[in-house]
Amino acid sequence: MNEIIEVDPRQQNLKTVGHISYFLHAVVAVGAVVPGFQPGVLLLLVAFALDLWKRDDARGTWQESHFSWRIRSVIWAGVLYVVTFPLFLLLYLPGAIAWAIISIWFLYRVVRGWLNLSSGTAMPA
Repeated sequence: MNEIIEVDPRQQNLKTVGHISYFLHAVVAVGAVVPGFQPGVLLLLVAFALDLWKRDDARGTWQESHFSWRIRSVIWAGVLYVVTFPLFLLLYLPGAIAWAIISIWFLYRVVRGWLNLSSGTAMPA
C-alpha cells in the first residue's frame, strides 16, 4: 500500500532557506579554520540577514529552532572574536589559539545544525 505524503510548501521553503544559510555558514566556518582560505565576512552577513529576514516565517514550526541556532551562533562567535581581539594583537600565539578554538566551535555548530536540519530534527533551545 502506497501512502501519499503531502509536503507542506511553507515547510519545504523554510528547509531550503535553512540549507542555503547553513551552506553559507559552512563556507565561512571552513574558511576560518583552513589557513589561506578566507571567503570573507560578506557571506556570513548575507546568511545572517537571510536568517533574520525569514525567522518570522518559521515561528511555531520545528525549524524556528534552526533560525535561532544560526543567529545565536553568529552573535556568540562575533562577541568571542571581539573579546579576544586585544589578546590577538598583544600576544599573537594565544590570540591565534583563541581564534582557532572559536572557529572550530563555530564549525561544529554549523555541522551539527545542518545535520539536524537534514534529518528533520529541531535544535535544542
